[in-house]
Amino acid sequence: MNKADIIAKVHDVLGGTKADAERAVETMIDSITGGLKKGDEVSIAGLGIFSTKVRPARTGRNPRTGETISIAAMRVPKFRAAKGLKDAVK
Repeated sequence: MNKADIIAKVHDVLGGTKADAERAVETMIDSITGGLKKGDEVSIAGLGIFSTKVRPARTGRNPRTGETISIAAMRVPKFRAAKGLKDAVK
């Protein structure tokens, strides 16, 4: 399932135009992304919790040249599935 499939499903359930369904899905994605950018946790009951995690700085190796490089610390998105989602997938 991809974004277009989700938009089609929202359109089937809500009716209206496909553009309205696309705006609804885009708004949801933008809201989650905006919350994570601010450092907030985004919790959706029955689905899970979106949060960010700090990945510490480390050294790596360029696979082409073998040269050692430093990789900066960064924030990365993280998702913890809710119990309802875990049980549904079993």
